[in-house]
Amino acid sequence: MHQLFNTCIFKFIHITNVNEHHYPVKEVIQLNFKNEPVYPHYLNMRIAYFIAVFITILLGLASRKYSHLLLVFIAQNAGDILWSMMVYFGFRFLLVRKSLFTAIWLSFLLSFGIEFSQLYQEDWINQIRDTLLGALILGKGFLPVDLIRYTAGILVATILDKVTFMLILRR
Repeated sequence: MHQLFNTCIFKFIHITNVNEHHYPVKEVIQLNFKNEPVYPHYLNMRIAYFIAVFITILLGLASRKYSHLLLVFIAQNAGDILWSMMVYFGFRFLLVRKSLFTAIWLSFLLSFGIEFSQLYQEDWINQIRDTLLGALILGKGFLPVDLIRYTAGILVATILDKVTFMLILRR
């Protein structure tokens, strides 16, 4: 997460070589607080993952509100699948420089961890779960089928991520 806040950019002029006329070639390198180079494509990826998180949240909320208009199978499964997709895109947003597998494993850890935390039933946490935000984040009760839904959502998000990345690289 610290990468998100280290985006203050300094410009540094670096002499890379001399050209055929023996003049120095200047290259502008942007550096963050840690004197690490900042690459513009990481910023573009971060924006894309933020948009993916936002769209996934909207679709998830719509799947709850308009579930009566959806097929029964989709209405029963869409919320949890979209929730885990949002978790995956959130990790990709926060850890844009990390590998795909890091986001996958962290998504599984968080999704499964929250699901298993629903086995813990105490008044203080159930009061949090009784709020709208608490229910959306922590859920209400443990269901083993949710683990399958989370797996499907993470796999769908990973495939969408990989296919979109490959299509962008073709251009």
